[in-house]
Amino acid sequence: MKIAYFDCFMGISGDMSLGALIDAGADPERLRKELAGLGVGGYRIAAERKVVEFIEATDISVVLADHHHHPHRRLHEILEAIDKTSLSARVKQTAGAIFRRLAAAEGKVHGRSPEEVHFHEVGAVDAIVDIVGTAVCLEMLGWPKVVASPMPTFHGYVNGAHGTIPLPAPATAEILCGVPWKKLDVEGELVTPTGAAIIREIAAEFGPLPAMTVERVGYGAGKSRFGIPNALRVMIGEAACPAPAAQEALVIETNIDDLNPQFYELAMERLFAAGAHDVFLTPIQMKKNRPGTLLSVICDPKHADALVDVLLAETSTLGVRMSRWERVCLERRWEEVATEFGPVRIKVGERSGRMINASPEYEDCKQAAKERGVAIKQVHESALARFRDGRS
Repeated sequence: MKIAYFDCFMGISGDMSLGALIDAGADPERLRKELAGLGVGGYRIAAERKVVEFIEATDISVVLADHHHHPHRRLHEILEAIDKTSLSARVKQTAGAIFRRLAAAEGKVHGRSPEEVHFHEVGAVDAIVDIVGTAVCLEMLGWPKVVASPMPTFHGYVNGAHGTIPLPAPATAEILCGVPWKKLDVEGELVTPTGAAIIREIAAEFGPLPAMTVERVGYGAGKSRFGIPNALRVMIGEAACPAPAAQEALVIETNIDDLNPQFYELAMERLFAAGAHDVFLTPIQMKKNRPGTLLSVICDPKHADALVDVLLAETSTLGVRMSRWERVCLERRWEEVATEFGPVRIKVGERSGRMINASPEYEDCKQAAKERGVAIKQVHESALARFRDGRS
């Protein structure tokens, strides 16, 4: 599996993301051609090599034509412009999701709906190029799984469209809720709202450099100087993916022939709450030819005592039996797709970095079907089609 590790410890912005991906191998000429279809004129993309402190990096600038008028744009206008292009479905989906995340954060901070947020004049062009460009570059690099480092801490103030604001900017702080930070404490803006929205959307996880064979390293230069190398580093390579080892599992079972069938529902609910991996019922024939039920629980051995307590309390059994098994599981992760019925999560199962299966989340499909008044199979089929289109 291909991995792109975004080392954001010195910060991340939209132009740094674009610069690092180009430095790591994305083709700037192909990028310019892809972005030309957006219908946003009056600018050119300048790329040059620059030494940032002691590290050579690619510096990307969106240079605006002085005579060109750059209108304020709302979210729906940007999304419509992206949707009208010939870009791939996955590029459109990724870029659109980044813009929605950015607009939602800005709207929450300023007490507006995302649709009311203006992307200010210069920033609108910059943001469109940086966000759509990052998605295009990731596609050029084969859509690697993105892992990001913790974010660096920083402080101070910056002048924005709404006046002087503290750092991290309120929108940046909102976007990065739930993301780990690591102390650096530099005065100045190391992570911009656009950079935060990009990494929050594209990163599958945050943490240290994963086990991988690094094939290429790219650096994207930042514009400000802080006395440290203000550059984003992207390391691209193959994940070290040994086959998943077998895990120990405990199977707890009991035979029951005298329990009110209605009681099984709550018993199963409480078994799952106590840590069961799975709970299932099997019809059996017991002594004196009485019909009965085999209640089976699969769990991690550490939850055995709690699960036995639930079984003894919630059923009529006088005892249980336990056996130790081994199980092999696919690695699991979530992706979200946008369907005409609303967002639906896709559970993806992988083995040794290769996707084995993908399944729309039932609860998401159920909720969308109820809200839109359609059959659940329509939502399920739409979600799976969008997921497959995004990988084509």
